Amino acid sequence: MSGIKGKKCAFVTRRRILWVLLTNIILVLYCLTNTSQRKNRGSQPGTCPLSVAKLLKTNVSMPSQSTKSEECSPKVNIMFMKTHKTASSTILNILFRFGEKHHLKFAFPNGRNDFFYPSPFLCSQVKDYRPGYCFNILCNHMRFDHHEVATLLPPDAVYITILRDPVALFESSFDYYHSVVPLTWRIDGENKLAKFLNNPQSFYSSSAFNSFYLKNLLFFDFGLDNNLEADDPRVMSDIQNLSKHFHLVLFAEYFDESLVLLKDTLCWTTEDILYFKINARRSSSVSHLTPELRAKALQWNGADWRLYQHFNASFWARVEVYGGDRMEQEVKELRRRNSEMQDICIEDGGAVEARKIQDRRFQPWQPLGESSILGYNMKTNIDPKFRTICEKMLTPEIQYLSDLGVSLWLTRLWGWLKDAVFTV
Repeated sequence: MSGIKGKKCAFVTRRRILWVLLTNIILVLYCLTNTSQRKNRGSQPGTCPLSVAKLLKTNVSMPSQSTKSEECSPKVNIMFMKTHKTASSTILNILFRFGEKHHLKFAFPNGRNDFFYPSPFLCSQVKDYRPGYCFNILCNHMRFDHHEVATLLPPDAVYITILRDPVALFESSFDYYHSVVPLTWRIDGENKLAKFLNNPQSFYSSSAFNSFYLKNLLFFDFGLDNNLEADDPRVMSDIQNLSKHFHLVLFAEYFDESLVLLKDTLCWTTEDILYFKINARRSSSVSHLTPELRAKALQWNGADWRLYQHFNASFWARVEVYGGDRMEQEVKELRRRNSEMQDICIEDGGAVEARKIQDRRFQPWQPLGESSILGYNMKTNIDPKFRTICEKMLTPEIQYLSDLGVSLWLTRLWGWLKDAVFTV
């Protein structure tokens, strides 16, 4: 028996060493593609010129306003700060569909599906960027920098983001990313998450590779110091500053209510916000934390918790202004329309595990060494008038970016290496 365990241990060790080597190759490629962009930081104008922004708006296909009041004009200039593990991929699909439908100009990354995350965002990372050029929508993963973002978007751009309960987010992030955080490799046993939370300092270092995934990930995504403790006065100062930049903060826990507020803020229609959940996990992969572990997770992610509480309060204040009865009716209508589209588009009525997905176009990106992310099979006998919208609603981020003309050579190279070494 000890011999079998020894062979298994040796295999795991060799696999991790190979992973480190492959990761270093990817990092070298990353550095080669990103070096020239770092030099441009701070050399760009504050915002895209208003004259160019107005010209851009006249060149796009404006949404129909037949269901809107004359005073409401649909918004087409949008910054969506895509946070990790917050249902943000579903929002991304909504934005892709809206932008594609109305011929809007996306600010996309080049070579990969994010803006060289976890490096701070630079406007020079945008595909086809040139100083003074304006875009309508900026929405891929980045580490937020408001000054750099503002160089790309018109002054009337609406800034939006999405948050999630820090405990649920931490659990999801740990499950998804712990395999790429070397300090967690030495956690043994079945419940690695519990062992981490019971003694996090033993498995965490602020300077360690990819450590940001395991502490205050929201704070990190917003370009802030994720190692600040919750009682540090800089935490609330940073949160107040974020409040000045974002017009609307959505919540994963109140997703439909968030979309109703999004529709109202952008002056869109219900059709514009229809969705299927993208990148949902199978329930068996979710760790259910005890009240004690939940308290430890909140303490460990204290800065994110204060961020969440602050915007949660403003979210419900906004719902109250919108009107409780009105919100209830809008949510009911959204769910009815979503259910209709599910019946039209999805085989067997719901998400399935990756191995059961028949068409690679709908195969979602999987975490390292696992296949826990669900996807969909599209019905084969769809009415032709619904085929295109069904395809787009079911298309994961990577495939949709390719459809929109984004080169993803670095992302695909990493995906190929990942799957070749860690296929489950």
